[in-house]
Amino acid sequence: MPNAGVSRADAAFLEGAEQGLLLIQRCGGCGVPRNPPAPMCGECGSVVQEYEPSPGRGRVVSWIRSRHPNRPDDPPTDVILVELEEGVRLVSNLVDVSGPGPFEDLEVVVDFRPVDGRILPVFRPAAEESPA
Repeated sequence: MPNAGVSRADAAFLEGAEQGLLLIQRCGGCGVPRNPPAPMCGECGSVVQEYEPSPGRGRVVSWIRSRHPNRPDDPPTDVILVELEEGVRLVSNLVDVSGPGPFEDLEVVVDFRPVDGRILPVFRPAAEESPA
């Protein structure tokens, strides 16, 4: 899928998601992981970027239950801030949960779902993982 209107820094992340990979940007100079992707490292100033697949495991740091203001009949969405094992944080949606929360400190694992015409990473409870 073309990435019209997407920055070069975000393109690799989105292309990885299309392939079922959660890619985390890492500085090619000092190795610090970062999210959101950026064109330059805030630690060392390097413009060299590398992307590596993340296992996609982490914990919910914070969450809210959100309702769309123009579509009040749509089901609410649980929006979460996840801290990945790599130490970076990202905002996503929590899916496949039973119960109303609270979700702080919930162990989660990445999954990929279609959202507004793109495949994006979402997270589900790690306890719900099916054995491999």
